[in-house]
Amino acid sequence: MEKLNFKEIASKSETELFIDKVHNYTGVRLPLNYVENSKIIGVFLHDKLVAGYMVVTKPGFRSLMFVPDAIKNSHSFFNNDQHDMLEVNGLWIGPAVKKPQMQFRIWLDIAKNVIFSRKKYLLLMSSSKNRNIRSLHALTNPVTLYEGSPNLMAGDESHESIRVSVTTPWNCFTCIPKYWMVVSRNRQRRLKIAERQRQLLRA
Repeated sequence: MEKLNFKEIASKSETELFIDKVHNYTGVRLPLNYVENSKIIGVFLHDKLVAGYMVVTKPGFRSLMFVPDAIKNSHSFFNNDQHDMLEVNGLWIGPAVKKPQMQFRIWLDIAKNVIFSRKKYLLLMSSSKNRNIRSLHALTNPVTLYEGSPNLMAGDESHESIRVSVTTPWNCFTCIPKYWMVVSRNRQRRLKIAERQRQLLRA
């Protein structure tokens, strides 16, 4: 199996490339100062950046920034110390990461960094329309904090409608077997579709 290499990104050029990749795959351009204050993990194949994600362990979380004040004032979760929280953001996986084993390695690396953060709460945010990400988040048994239009400031970019939820690092770790089953099931479904297409071409 081709080997993926995981490396923390720190240089300006690689950071800007990471931001461009996130924008290309999600449609959202993350602010440079936000990205630079995060731990950026680049996934490389044959020395080429093919995937990546960010781990944010300091207050200034974009997921919470987009929640309207009325929700923050009425939900007990927002009484917790933000220093007990972390956020995974900027996840993108390019087409070069095709094999389920490779995708699974990325999930394992995310889970490892989440667990080693020693935080109590893991914040999750996605577009309300992105079913793939929502199904992955669902594996961690999250509690929804808010779903609706993001509370944007001037110059901010986000999705038209977002879902912000919270789970625990432990839930992220223990859902690894479930994630492998999902990846394997999706692979089998793609293989069946490809086989049906080949049969139609031969007919």
